[in-house]
Amino acid sequence: MNRIRVTTGIGALLAALVIALLPLPATTAPARADSGSDSDSAVTVSGKKGQFNDFSDLRVTVGQTKNLRAQGIRITWTGGKPTQTGFRGDYLQLMQCWGDDETGPTREQCQFGAAQNPGASSGFTNLRQLSVADPAETQYVDNGTFESYVPFRPADGGKPTTGSRDWTYFSSLDTNEEPYAITHQDGTGEFTFAVQTLREASQLGCGEPVTKQGKVTGRSCWLVIVPRGDTDTDGVHSATTELRSSPLSASNWATRMVVPLDFLPVGDTCPADRAERRVIGSELVTDAMSSWQPAVCSAKGGAKFAFTQGGEEYARETIAQPRSGAPGLAFTVAPAEGGGAAGTPVHAPLAAGGLAIGFFVEMPGSGQLASMKLTPRLVAKMLTSSYQKDVTRGRRTVPEHIAKNPLSLFHDPEFQQLNPAFADWKTNSPAPMSLMVQLESSDTSALVWEWLRSDTEAREFLSGTPDPWGTKINPYFEELGLATDTTVSDFPKADPTRTSVTIGDEVLEYGTTEVAPYVQDMHEGALRARRGNNGATTTAALGGNGTPAKLVNTQPLAGQRMVLALVDLASAERYGLQTAALRNADGRFVAPTDASVLAGVAAMKDSAVPGVLDPSPGVARGTAYPLAAVVYAAAYPTLPAADREDYAALIRYAAGAGQTPGLSPGQLPPGYAPLPAALRTRALAAADRLQNPGPAAGDPDTGPASGPGSTGGTSGATGSSGSSGGSGGAGGGAGGAADAGGGGADPDASRAPAQAAGGPGDPAEQNVAARSAGLTPATVLGIIRWVLLGVLVAGGAAALCGPVLLRLSLRKAVRAD
Repeated sequence: MNRIRVTTGIGALLAALVIALLPLPATTAPARADSGSDSDSAVTVSGKKGQFNDFSDLRVTVGQTKNLRAQGIRITWTGGKPTQTGFRGDYLQLMQCWGDDETGPTREQCQFGAAQNPGASSGFTNLRQLSVADPAETQYVDNGTFESYVPFRPADGGKPTTGSRDWTYFSSLDTNEEPYAITHQDGTGEFTFAVQTLREASQLGCGEPVTKQGKVTGRSCWLVIVPRGDTDTDGVHSATTELRSSPLSASNWATRMVVPLDFLPVGDTCPADRAERRVIGSELVTDAMSSWQPAVCSAKGGAKFAFTQGGEEYARETIAQPRSGAPGLAFTVAPAEGGGAAGTPVHAPLAAGGLAIGFFVEMPGSGQLASMKLTPRLVAKMLTSSYQKDVTRGRRTVPEHIAKNPLSLFHDPEFQQLNPAFADWKTNSPAPMSLMVQLESSDTSALVWEWLRSDTEAREFLSGTPDPWGTKINPYFEELGLATDTTVSDFPKADPTRTSVTIGDEVLEYGTTEVAPYVQDMHEGALRARRGNNGATTTAALGGNGTPAKLVNTQPLAGQRMVLALVDLASAERYGLQTAALRNADGRFVAPTDASVLAGVAAMKDSAVPGVLDPSPGVARGTAYPLAAVVYAAAYPTLPAADREDYAALIRYAAGAGQTPGLSPGQLPPGYAPLPAALRTRALAAADRLQNPGPAAGDPDTGPASGPGSTGGTSGATGSSGSSGGSGGAGGGAGGAADAGGGGADPDASRAPAQAAGGPGDPAEQNVAARSAGLTPATVLGIIRWVLLGVLVAGGAAALCGPVLLRLSLRKAVRAD
């Protein structure tokens, strides 16, 4: 009997140990098969045989066709013929069109007008001027103006265009038509096509809210792919002359391939009767908020959040001075200040993202550049206009203060050493357009300068020390003290050089702001990069109708587009930009991925404000990406109770179902890494404190700053802030070093399939948790686990103590005898 009791006791204790070590489920079930596409909506179409060209072997795949917004969609193909030198023939032409949901678009419903290399035209065929005939064209013939022209008819029923110079709806500067999508030598090709919504192209109407079967959805559109071969519509082979006919010409249109595109509804789809709460702040969270908002307001009792994107410092100042109707919650990277009339702010981590150098570079004769390595010093050179082409695009006169520096980034020996594709770049090889940066002061701009100052080479370059090849900082920037100024949070253009351009009898001038115009925000920078044009206005053009000459932008020709931009990761993903691998503190070149961003978050230390991590790019080592950042929702507990409740609900949603990666409304868009369990725990605890103000022992924002191994919650397992809610230790306080700042959880472990409706990822169900003081499945199971653990330990101890006490009593009885 005693042996049975001992065995039972040991078994109970072993069971308790197993339960203690079992990881709790994550608070959400994130899933993303591919951060850059929606594999469930990919569509493949096949080519056909035409009059002169056979495209039967061509297979074109569009990577995403549903839940679209203004973004890039990846298009790949096989079975094509290699594009001929100079685009003489064998390429694809891509257009976005509106049209009937069943029959597809007509020629008049497609947006054309891209800048053409000498040769192919778009939208019209100049029969007399170019001598290109199409026997199949019977509808649009020469109208006496030396062109047979296919007009564009807008989706809203407006007047059609009347000629090739009618730019009522679009021009070569804002159309998204792609005239030359290149096919490689192996017959494959790839291109990221930027689709437009109602906001960017009202004439197409894509995404316009419409009601179908009682549900609001976005108006669908079409992608039209017109393959071009080696023979034009008049039977002339490209060996004689390049293709000159339009993709809209009847013979070419007959070989088109069409793919339906389903768009998310554009605009505010929240019920009109919902309370509106204003929020303001960092662009790093813009894409996430755009996704979360419809899900939050569609939940029972959910509020409508009006988000104003702006500089983080201004956002912090705004919420620190509360007034009726003003934003009460700010999204920020640096912490908000406390101690004033508004009290001590609450900080909740909501998004893990960062910055990148995004690029779209077409290499002459070899297609798009796929990868790039950049050191902090190379980025410092671009930001200080230290290359000749960043000061003047002229070829004759180069200012003396930069005359000995390289022409451009691509001509820099340091860059060429790291990027072998440019090893043979000659003086007459093309230079990229200048790096695009935003004008507004922001925490993100400050983060870039902090990264540069943390690197010895970059810091010395900013101080005036030349690099090993003799390149020196532009002296106008050296005067700014960028190597030591820790307050700089923008990107100055300090060089006053002006370049003269003569046209006719007029002389015009441009400077660095025309060579490299500021962008309104990083999203615009990503969009311009995708279009291959930074908007530089350095070309003189005569004015019409007696108006003065002016400086204009010239759209780069296909095959010669070379653009770089400092962008947020979400915008880079949205528009399908390539991103540079940046050198971190270990000397490793690390590209931005979910894993490297989370490694960067894990490397962060607590800032002077408890519960808020300091980005500190100088501590990014190993696989950590140096420009990772965490965005916080900051609010003051002195707000009205109703406001606090709604803001807390937003935080709970964002830290819960909002961390499920995906492309549907309410999910975490590509470009963000799902928050690790520890940061979600911090966010839920912050939501509790915001909704129910009052200090709680061990809370990150009220107690001492948590160390690298802490999850930021209490050491026990009770309450919404006490459980880590994911892998790591048993409970909330045993996170371990890998969980520093919440970054230690395996990023690939959070990629299970998304929950079905009604599960933890369902917005309606998530709102229940949001209204119940933040209890999540992990929290509830944590409580049950510890109760069960206590029962098993007590039972095991009792089972073991029984025989021991009995034996001791027998020994005592023997001694007494």
